[in-house]
Amino acid sequence: MIGTIRGGGVTALPLLILLLLPVPVGAEALTATLEDGTEFARFDVAEGQEWCVLWNHSVQGFPVSDCYQNQAGHMVLVHAHLPDFAAGLDHIPGRGRQVSDGQGGYFILDINEPVPGDAYILRPGAGPVNHRLQVGDAIVSLSAVATHQRVRIALERNEGQ
Repeated sequence: MIGTIRGGGVTALPLLILLLLPVPVGAEALTATLEDGTEFARFDVAEGQEWCVLWNHSVQGFPVSDCYQNQAGHMVLVHAHLPDFAAGLDHIPGRGRQVSDGQGGYFILDINEPVPGDAYILRPGAGPVNHRLQVGDAIVSLSAVATHQRVRIALERNEGQ
């Protein structure tokens, strides 16, 4: 996995490390881009690899996640974790299957819903909501860079492949 972060006071990974890491064969790029076209996050995401969009519930404050997978070069929503049945959080019958997380919340598994156009727009919330993009161990705060702005999250073919 290669990740770069630009702008917004977020520290970039050292260029030397990026040059030494191999690019996965058949990898697509997961990007976060502002409306003006400024890209501020990019990760190589190999076939079968997952990533998540995380945020803290605006009322209860607990973390919520929607997780996606690169399936044959397409962005597919595969599962979610909702630690509570708080406002705005529930399972839609017929859209995946709900199972307990054993701690009062639940997972929605087997959603397997392709994202139209392999991209969507998110307006990251301010402060404690802290929308984040997580790929492996790397986490980028979308809120720190683009609070209340239109951010396009997309899975795209890497240039030169």
